[in-house]
Order: sequence, then C-alpha cells, then structure tokens
Amino acid sequence: FEMRLRRLRCFTTNRNKVLGVGLTFLTTFSFVLIRMKEDSLSYSHLELTEKSPEHPINCTLIINGDEEEIQKSKIMTISVDFKKRPQLTANDYIEMTKDCQDFTKMRKYITEPLSKEESEFPIAYSMVTHKSIELFERLLRSVYAPQNYYCIHVDKKSPESFLAAVQGIASCFENVFIASQLESVVYASWSRVQADLNCMKDLYRKSVTWKYLINLCGMDFPIKTNFEIVEKLKALKGENSLETEKMPANKERRWKTHYEIIDGHIKNMEVSKSPPPIKTQIFSGSAYFVVSRKFVEHILEDSKILEFIEWAKDTYSPDEFLWATLQRIPGVPGFVPANGKFDVSDMNALARLVKWYYHEGDVSDGAPYPPCRGVHVRSICVFGAGDLKWMLKKHHLFANKFDTDVDVFAIQCLEEHLRHKALYRPRV
Repeated sequence: FEMRLRRLRCFTTNRNKVLGVGLTFLTTFSFVLIRMKEDSLSYSHLELTEKSPEHPINCTLIINGDEEEIQKSKIMTISVDFKKRPQLTANDYIEMTKDCQDFTKMRKYITEPLSKEESEFPIAYSMVTHKSIELFERLLRSVYAPQNYYCIHVDKKSPESFLAAVQGIASCFENVFIASQLESVVYASWSRVQADLNCMKDLYRKSVTWKYLINLCGMDFPIKTNFEIVEKLKALKGENSLETEKMPANKERRWKTHYEIIDGHIKNMEVSKSPPPIKTQIFSGSAYFVVSRKFVEHILEDSKILEFIEWAKDTYSPDEFLWATLQRIPGVPGFVPANGKFDVSDMNALARLVKWYYHEGDVSDGAPYPPCRGVHVRSICVFGAGDLKWMLKKHHLFANKFDTDVDVFAIQCLEEHLRHKALYRPRV
C-alpha cells in the first residue's frame, strides 16, 4: 500500500510539473501573440509599401531573388511612362516641411525608439550630400531614430533650393542639423575630408552620449536595421571597422606629390612633398569609416595627429589614405598594428559594401562578388534590384551606390524590407 501511495504521489508531482510547463508555454506563447498583434496594429501605419496599379512590383519576390520580377522591374524603369512619373523636388520639400508634424507623419518617420537596446546606444552620422533631394531624404528616413544624431554637410556649390530643402527637413527634428561650416567639395581633394571633419567636430560638441560615428554620402543606403547596426557596433567593443591595407605602389604619388585646386579641379603640380610627420607608413583605404567616440576625440585633440592631418591637405584623394592610416597609428583608440597580418579589406570591414567592376565575376571561381545588376559609374556598380538578395546576406552596415534615376525599385524594395524588419522584430 505504501509503495502504491508513493507511486501515486510521484505521478501526481510529475503531472503537475508537466501541467506547469505546459501552462507556462501557453502563457508565453499567448503573450507573444498578443504583442505581435499589438505591434501589427501600432506599426502598420509606418510600413513603407508603395504599390499601385501603375507600378505593381512585388518587393518580397525581388528581395528573394525572383528573376521574373527583377526583369519586370528593370523593364518598367526604362519605360517612357515610368520615366515621366512625378518626383519630389526641392521646392516640394520646402513646402512640406513648413508643417513638421504633417511632414513626419506623411513621410512615416519613426519618432520613438523601437527598443531599449537602441535607445541606450545612440549613433552619430556625418552625411555629405549635394544633389538628389528625394534620395537624400529617403536615406535619412531609413537611418533615422530619435536617439541618434545627424550632421548634414551640404556642398556650397549646391543650388540654394537644395540647401533650403535640407534645412527644412533638418528643422523638423531636434537631432538633425546642418554642419556649422560648409565646404565647396572638389572631387579627390581635401575638401571631401574637411566636410566629414566639420561634422565630426559638430557632433562631438553636440552630445556626449553617442557611441560610434558613421559617415555617409548621398548615394549610400543601409542594408541593416538600426537594431542590427547597434548589435554590430556593440560587438566591436570599442574597436573601429574600416578598410586599411598596404598602399599599392601605383598610388604612392597621390601623397608624395603636391596638388592644388586649379579652376575647380585638382591638379598635380609635379612638386615633391616632404615626408609625412608620422612614423607609421601610409596605408590605403576608403572614405568610409565606423569609428568610436574615443577615436574621434583623439584625432580632434592629439597634436601629432593634427600635424599629420595638416600635412595631408595638399594630396590627391586623401580620404582614401587618411582614415586607413590613422587606424594603424599606435595610441589611437581602436588602432590595429601596422603589420600586414592586420590589414582589413573593404569586404571584411563593416563600413561599406561596394562592387568594383574589375573584381566582379563568378563567385564559385573566386571572384569577390557577382556581376553588377545595375550600371557602372567610374568602375563602381550603381546597384539594381537584382543585387538586393546578394547584398542583404553581407555583414556590412551600408552599401554604395544607389540612384533613383538608375533603379528606383532597388531603393524602394530595400527600404520597404528594412522597415518591415525593424517594426516586426520579435519582442518578448
């Protein structure tokens, strides 16, 4: 009898445990369903879907690499009717931003942090732009979060209406502002670096809370949500992520020779420069970086770094060696040693995904990336809708280049995908 009683008690205890686990599972599952339903109701107005009878493109199919839908979008972009479609102008934005509340609602800006993790990890952005106001505004909308900070540098050569439109957009947000000093940017000259430095200084003074600085240009677009960017930056643990490799011999003349701006163009004056005032060799890289606040503080205040920056002002395309070299100088926060084992290619850095014409090919045969599905400008791929599936698998935070005049569906489907992903990320 006692043995049967013990068995009965054991059975009852196990049954209660099973029931308890089942009840916990059902409660959690119900809670998740309720939250998903609440999110669906509260976020549906922020979706960026753009479907119409005239432009019936299915972005889900394009993101998944459906060739029939990709070809359909490509044919549509070259049609006469599509090219004549109405597009937002600088004057449109000037008018729209006269009522900021209506503007942010109509353009579907996210005005509240979507998660605790994001609210506690603000990011700073330096944005250099000079044309294509709608593309710029769509870029800002795609990276905008109320806890972040955005400095916009507008080229002095830009039309007054373009600057006024950007000022109108910035006026609608407390955390978006125009750089205090604007440059007339000349291709491959120091002015491109100075534009970023101007924003860097402004952002550093603007707030002490942001953790990382990312620089953008008007033809960039994110391939990660803000939450995913925060996750990637947290994983860096104070280190930086940017291209920095051994300098090719054919590029050495860029910094060994004195250059000047003549009639709006940079010209080699065929005069040798003095050696750089640093012990570290000069490294090759790109204009794009992902750097910590401590890195920014150091390069803005360290006298030896400032001397090196001053030395670089009369070189050719200094943005393609300055940041890469600073990343290798001992003592700079987040630096990596100058030894070749620490070289970082653009494909390994987080900063930017770019397709160069001369590296495209069959990936199965060792090419870094497949052929461009858009068009090439100065050997760089301007992405098409057919590139999206490939790029979204990469670890980079942003990709370059995009252009609404080349393929508007590449941008439309990318921002639609990222917005949906950001809004409906599982929240337990």
